[in-house]
Amino acid sequence: MRKLALNDEILLKIEKPARYIGNEVNSVMKDPEKVDIRFAMCFPDVYEIGMSHLGIQILYDMFNRRDDVWCQRVYSPWVDLDKIMREEHIPLFALESQKPIKEFDFLGITIQYEMCYTNILQILDLSGIPLSACDRGDTDPIVIGGGPCAYNPEPLAEFFDLFYIGDGETVYDQLLDAYKENRKNGGSRKEFLEKAAKLEGIYVPGFYEVSYKEDGTIASFLPVNPHAKTTIQKQMVKNLTDTYYPKAPVVPFIKITQDRVVLEIQRGCIRGCRFCQAGMIYRPTRERNVEMLKQYAYQMLKNTGHEEISLSSLSSSDYSQLKELVTFLIEEFKGNGINISLPSLRIDAFSLDVMGKVQDIRKSSLTFAPEAGSQRMRDVINKGLTEEMILDGAGQAFEGGWNKVKLYFMLGLPTETKEDMKEIPRLADKIARRYYELPKDRRNGKCQITTSTSFFIPKPFTPFQWARMYNNDEYIARAAIVKHEFNEQLNRKSLKYHWHDAEVTVLEGVFARGDRKLSKVIREAYRLGCLYDSWTENFDNEKWMKAFENTGIEIGFYNLRERDADEIFPWDFIDIGVTKEFLYQEWQHAKKGEVTPNCRVKCSGCGVMKYKGGVCVESKN
Repeated sequence: MRKLALNDEILLKIEKPARYIGNEVNSVMKDPEKVDIRFAMCFPDVYEIGMSHLGIQILYDMFNRRDDVWCQRVYSPWVDLDKIMREEHIPLFALESQKPIKEFDFLGITIQYEMCYTNILQILDLSGIPLSACDRGDTDPIVIGGGPCAYNPEPLAEFFDLFYIGDGETVYDQLLDAYKENRKNGGSRKEFLEKAAKLEGIYVPGFYEVSYKEDGTIASFLPVNPHAKTTIQKQMVKNLTDTYYPKAPVVPFIKITQDRVVLEIQRGCIRGCRFCQAGMIYRPTRERNVEMLKQYAYQMLKNTGHEEISLSSLSSSDYSQLKELVTFLIEEFKGNGINISLPSLRIDAFSLDVMGKVQDIRKSSLTFAPEAGSQRMRDVINKGLTEEMILDGAGQAFEGGWNKVKLYFMLGLPTETKEDMKEIPRLADKIARRYYELPKDRRNGKCQITTSTSFFIPKPFTPFQWARMYNNDEYIARAAIVKHEFNEQLNRKSLKYHWHDAEVTVLEGVFARGDRKLSKVIREAYRLGCLYDSWTENFDNEKWMKAFENTGIEIGFYNLRERDADEIFPWDFIDIGVTKEFLYQEWQHAKKGEVTPNCRVKCSGCGVMKYKGGVCVESKN
């Protein structure tokens, strides 16, 4: 019988105690005496967010198929339990066995978002694991990082023993086998890390040394251990159909952010938007077989009891079998009270027809992401959308019965002018006008156009990785220009405007392109009490500014300068397939407002052809 790590008195005191008790439907229980490796899989945010993450569900299923491995889950305790655990000296524990994380062999942390970095230190701290990798001994878990933020692991380099770069389905078995072999031979922690460093896709930050120029930029980044490679190759699954995917994902006891069956229909994106990191790091685009998806839809709904199924992809409309798959899902499941969610669709006749069948049009709103208001800016970012396409899509939607539209834009994009900013409200107004052009008897009351702007953040491995950002006041000034222009529009009563927090943007920008000097800022911010920084109610910008001041690190160095063509970036040692030369060429095209066609229209020679998979191969057939 499992003994809970938290007693009844504590569970009755805290918010949503079901976050911490485990034992959910489809969670995996094993005899600890019969496994060789205990792996704690962590999402450094609250349970409801972490349980919605598909990547962890895939790895959890994959690891637990091995008889010699027991993969368990752990999430960041919410602030109420965090306080109690510190006061009562309760170590952080895994949900399945309720055993302390410090007793595990591995702690694997998926790093999705820069503003979760202090939560990573919370996980280590509450587990009793030394924050710095260099202070850990042979009895401490191996701390491994993965996920999109691992493509620039340097701000977190001090805290991780190793990073896994690429699709998780590829090298983990080799890594776990190397760990077993090392332990069997009585090898040390360092000897295991040296074995790991030999594997493709594994980066051990402690085996590298960085030197800097006088201006603070990197002079050299070199391995200092003979087992470490000069370049880390991204790992990629070529065939998504025949790889791991959970037929029986864990079903939470409480409502989570994405409380549904998720079908990943493809990985990658053909579009080539110049701001989008995911579109570059997950190249080439690879599809799952439609028959496999149909089969998994049945099994996952049966094994979970969920009442909604969602298609997951960066751009669902580009999935070649979309029509067949969606038609199947509607015919098979709509009559059973199963909702079908179709995010990331382009607004065209087929998509609107489908959405009309699966949504309550009176309640639902349509989402457009033009990203920029003017056509000039949409060409700069290579969005591949014209104003005519946007207005035609909105017009078809309004004729189909919709009267609510959500629009997403970015401010602070490279080359942006005041006129470009003003085009955001003007485009929203044009969409409203299209609605009011309908005869009154065909309208569904007043229309509501809700516009949101976030502030652009240059990301590693994008053409905009050379771009500069702005300071907090400049971002607010740009939002004010847009806000003022909204008030000037003819249909302003039908228009709403929201903008993202500029203070968070500034920090995201620093950590997105930062180097390993930033580890001390993260540590200092955590010491000052920063935690759950991605949650507005917990974010404290003053503490962050104090952390930069105390460590003598200048935000402006990371955010307020355009990078030189030949600057060595902290992430240049990682090879994602897309070459730096291609990205720089795209940066030059952006400045000229030149458009690059998508991967299915024409190959632009980005470099990922070397993987010999996905759309790169299909286009040659």
